Amino acid sequence: MKAFSKGLVGVSMALAFGLGAAAVPASAETLKASHQWPGGKGDVRDEMVQIIAKEVAKADVGIDIKVYPGQSLYKAKEQWGAMEKGLLDISAFPLSYAAGRHPEFDATLMPGLVKNHEHAKRLNTSPFMDDIKKIINDSGVVVLSDAWLAGGFASKKTCILGPETMQGQVTRAAGKAFEQMLVGAGASIASMPSSEIYNGMQTGVLDAANTSSGSFVSYRLYEQVKCLTAPGENALWFMYEPILMSKKSFDKLTKEQQDALMAAGKVAEDYFFDAAKGLDDKLVQVYKDAGVEVVSMTPEQAQAWREIANETSYKSFSENVKGGDVLIKKALSVE
Repeated sequence: MKAFSKGLVGVSMALAFGLGAAAVPASAETLKASHQWPGGKGDVRDEMVQIIAKEVAKADVGIDIKVYPGQSLYKAKEQWGAMEKGLLDISAFPLSYAAGRHPEFDATLMPGLVKNHEHAKRLNTSPFMDDIKKIINDSGVVVLSDAWLAGGFASKKTCILGPETMQGQVTRAAGKAFEQMLVGAGASIASMPSSEIYNGMQTGVLDAANTSSGSFVSYRLYEQVKCLTAPGENALWFMYEPILMSKKSFDKLTKEQQDALMAAGKVAEDYFFDAAKGLDDKLVQVYKDAGVEVVSMTPEQAQAWREIANETSYKSFSENVKGGDVLIKKALSVE
């Protein structure tokens, strides 16, 4: 599969793929953008990709971005390898999905490293993210937009606040590091994708779960739970889900085209920052409307979790990933 293809691209094609009324030159390079989420249904990650497509079309630099949502071009975890090889141009991609190739990426779904959205923004310009982005770049991929998605906890039994509230609960966790921390707090783990949490709770397999703010709403978990621990100002769950581009694809472009893509990426990043906070607000409102108790952790409760993570998740990452101890220290040093 070629990363770029040329052809006649009319205004009708531009409209079909969400590029608005901006005209696309007939000789435009077509870039393929892929992601796993539904298209056209308001998902913020899809919106980020659509924004980049629209902004690049408006810049009139001879690029047409064709978006393939819902794993219609590549399966979710296949996208990283396709970008490395130059087979896929752009993806909205949860970076920890590529941890099998680059174990350092598990640090971007590590409990307690990111406290809130403002903290995530500061982390983006930190030595920690410099190291992560160097690995990304050295692997043949470029970051167009930074994006961190928040999440929380919910339970059928009791509100999850300090570590002691997790004891005895059968829990679904998002990722290996969270499983390690929760087991350290006395939880039992039932592993499953987020799409199966509802059924797990309904059938009694699960007492509790942690996942993203968006998934808590889209999977209607408010129908099953008694209490939600919203992200708030002291969240434990944050996941790095940037917009990435194949370096092979990026390097084939002119300087003008590269600049247009990076500028579009910044517009999408700014949109996501506000939209991600909006997802948290929507989460709280939906659960309150459904009669679910909503709480958030205090700084002391979040710190108690980090102390458990230090003896479980952080310890395992530091011991098993080359340079992992340095990465953890750099992330924790960001105030």
